[in-house]
Amino acid sequence: MLLAVLVGFMMELLASIGCYFRCPLRTIWFWTSLVLVLQYSKTVLSDSNYLIGIGSYDITGPAADVNMMGYANTEQIASGIHFRLRARSFIVAEPQGKRVVFVNLDACMASQLVTIKVLERLKARYGDLYTEQNVAISGIHTHAGPGGYLQYVVYIVTSLGFVRQSFDVLVDGIEKSIVQAHENLRPGSIFVNKGELLDAGVNRSPSAYLNNPASERNKYKYDVDKEMTLLKFVDDQWGPVGSFNWFATHGTSMSRTNSLISGDNKGAAARFMEDWFEQNGIKSSYINDLGTDGIPRRVSNIITNVHDNRHELLELAASFQSSPGRPATRTLSVARRVRGPLRQADKPGFVSAFCQTNCGDVSPNVLGAFCIDTGLPCDFNHSTCGGKNELCYGRGPGYPDEFESTHIIGERQFRKAVDLFNKASEQLKGKVDYRHTYLDFSQLEVTLPKEGGGSEVVKTCPAAMGFAFAAGTTDGPGAFDFKQGDDKGNPFWRLVRNLLKTPDKKQVDCQHPKPILLDTGEMKQPYDWAPSILPIQILRIGQLVILSVPGEFTTMSGRRLRDAVKTVLTSSGNGEFGSNIHVVIAGLTNTYSQYVTTLEEYQVQRYEGASTLYGPNTLGAYIQEFQKLAGALIKGQPVEPGPQPPDLLNKQISLLTPVVLDSTPAGINFGDVSSDVPANSTFKRGNTVTAVFWSACPRNDLMTEGTFALVEILQEDTWIPIYDDDDFCLRFKWSRPSKLSPRSQATIEWTIPPSTPPGVYRVRHFGAAKGLLGSIRHFTGSSSAFVVA
Repeated sequence: MLLAVLVGFMMELLASIGCYFRCPLRTIWFWTSLVLVLQYSKTVLSDSNYLIGIGSYDITGPAADVNMMGYANTEQIASGIHFRLRARSFIVAEPQGKRVVFVNLDACMASQLVTIKVLERLKARYGDLYTEQNVAISGIHTHAGPGGYLQYVVYIVTSLGFVRQSFDVLVDGIEKSIVQAHENLRPGSIFVNKGELLDAGVNRSPSAYLNNPASERNKYKYDVDKEMTLLKFVDDQWGPVGSFNWFATHGTSMSRTNSLISGDNKGAAARFMEDWFEQNGIKSSYINDLGTDGIPRRVSNIITNVHDNRHELLELAASFQSSPGRPATRTLSVARRVRGPLRQADKPGFVSAFCQTNCGDVSPNVLGAFCIDTGLPCDFNHSTCGGKNELCYGRGPGYPDEFESTHIIGERQFRKAVDLFNKASEQLKGKVDYRHTYLDFSQLEVTLPKEGGGSEVVKTCPAAMGFAFAAGTTDGPGAFDFKQGDDKGNPFWRLVRNLLKTPDKKQVDCQHPKPILLDTGEMKQPYDWAPSILPIQILRIGQLVILSVPGEFTTMSGRRLRDAVKTVLTSSGNGEFGSNIHVVIAGLTNTYSQYVTTLEEYQVQRYEGASTLYGPNTLGAYIQEFQKLAGALIKGQPVEPGPQPPDLLNKQISLLTPVVLDSTPAGINFGDVSSDVPANSTFKRGNTVTAVFWSACPRNDLMTEGTFALVEILQEDTWIPIYDDDDFCLRFKWSRPSKLSPRSQATIEWTIPPSTPPGVYRVRHFGAAKGLLGSIRHFTGSSSAFVVA
């Protein structure tokens, strides 16, 4: 960025040479300035001690028939797209030294199997340059993405087993985003900034948090972490190219009944910030160029001519009736996409990632939890209403509209990120390094200090889930008669449990006071139900330290882990880390193993405690092992790789039926309009335009880096795409009249943003149909034109 400023200064000087040669004093000033600029530019270049690369790729999975990952609700089946999911990556390397890779996924969590296969591909492509040691793959924890991509049974039951399409698009997209970042590696600088965001998360298990020692709670102003930590990546030539930030709030603004694929609040924030930068570039005039809806006015950059004569627009629109569905190519969907690669400039597009951290007990439903029958607050200790957990729901700031809540929480994170981005001034300097190991959490010995002095050795347990796990949370309640805060269980569900696996006394004692509902760590048929071998990892970039954890740490668990690692790094005696050290937790990274509470929170057995798989000493084990990693990092010592996790790909079972055939009624083409926009219609900003098309199953082609839906504006004689299915304002909904019907329809809804210019518009649909013999045929169709005035 500084170099760009210097170059601009040089250009201004050179443009004024004529004047300088006519004015001797100015001539002297010109040459003096030139020398100073050249000397300063050398200083700037030498200050860029890293190579940085940024990448991004589409990972949107099947938008039909597949169960969503997160709520474990069997009825939450994907049937369209709210906006697309992406893998966003950065690589930071010392020119002649080590490098690290961080990938942020618009997915519920990382998957051990996905990580294994990505690393295999990277090894085939780059040798030992990128390995499990220096690659971190982290999920944002959206609960609105397709499931079926994890390898352990308990996480794929509701998706009817393994879903190869969900898995493949993740592996492909992660690999391509890393390849992009690798190919974009160039000299640059990284700046870090921190700030408080107060209104984007609340503690959903305050009764458990209050069980932590009062002396510890008194150190903190809030019962959730309010701090956002942001990295700003600045290429020496191109200026800012990306930003990644970490902030704790769950991806549960979208509810357990939503069926549209969505990145939830963090995915929305990323989309808003990337569009904001696309419009503002290095001007970065804070957030003054936002539309009244809080979303960047991206459209004004695309449209060149604006017409505001409504009568003329209506006459023009009347000449464009809906076009019959017709054959299309796969590449047409990609080429027409608003943010497609064919529309990129000669430099990488700006990439912004909103990463997850210790969000375990943090909800974005900031208005609190209320009973849907009475409107009264839920029971404080058990989150029930009249003894029933099914009636207790958290309310987002846009209640009762979950899309609005997603927008608001996303916008709040986006605005804070822009503020930190514009004000980032502390530059990261120092080594790039990493440490990684695998640990068997089913039998890990942990040395804990005793209150009266000395220490004791305890152990973690094989994985198990408590009764309160089935109660769900206020973000997504469970069913039946389960409730949070249950440390007893009940006889009926014990009988049901025993049909699967009866835990022995050793396991019951180890997990106490958790009453075991599912003894997943000891269930091995048809293959492992839960992980036992987990990765932990530290990435270092100068004074920034990222702790990669394979689960959801609660607020206080995260604080204890960060403090423990920070103490090791700052007390080593070599002065390498000072008071300006930044330690962040990257949650849900490299694999997934549910929750991690403090020992005190575990006693309460709310949802998070019941989902802390490896027993009451789980957090103690993490702290102990991360302290070892931190010690090895600061001393430059290697660590043992540990036992390798299993690769269970060949054991996976899938019960999801394939697409057999798509068809339309006689005389109807794929892409024909089933329900058009009203004839001679005029819409105002804020109105919703709807068009319905005869379509086919979206599983036939995921339209990766393409789109199923498009809004186009007429410019001269050309239709220009301005919104696609990666935009917050455009929704693609897919439906069929019955589960086994080969016929289906696509409904495209466009809520017109306040910043939309007047003009003639139309809605367009892309799809792919499967023939009886298995051939895939792409098609497209468009609505009649209409006016926005």
